[in-house]
Amino acid sequence: MKRLFVIIIIASISVIAVQCGTKQEPANGSASADSLKTKTDTVVVFVGINSKGVGRFDSIQLTHPLDEKMVANGQSIYQSKCFACHKLTSELLVGPGWAGVTDRRKPEWIMNWITNTKVMLSKDLAAQADMAVCLIRMPNQDLTDEQARDVLEFMRRNDGKK
Repeated sequence: MKRLFVIIIIASISVIAVQCGTKQEPANGSASADSLKTKTDTVVVFVGINSKGVGRFDSIQLTHPLDEKMVANGQSIYQSKCFACHKLTSELLVGPGWAGVTDRRKPEWIMNWITNTKVMLSKDLAAQADMAVCLIRMPNQDLTDEQARDVLEFMRRNDGKK
């Protein structure tokens, strides 16, 4: 059973890698401005599999409304450590764009990813699938838990959370 599961995962990742970046035109043959754009963001979500990721974060208490000080700190960290590889849109740069990340991933997964990248890449299926699309390993940014939480709050603001 495990072997079949691994084969299915590998086949899925292969299909995603081939599909990434291909142009898609409407079935009626007309080419609108939107249809000429290439799709550069591919999202793989494994429902129920390591949905919180691998690491010490198993419960994150989110603030409502957003903590503006944390958002500002997170934006500063983004500008100094993250912007070279990640856009705030859905566009793939070196790494995936951040738009919608807090809708696709649980806060615990994001925190585990930021603070435990190496282990997540070796053990988390969603992280491995993202790696198959991006083809570049995210380096450890040596962020503290507090800094990682600030980045998460900035991601939430980027996704329109209030």
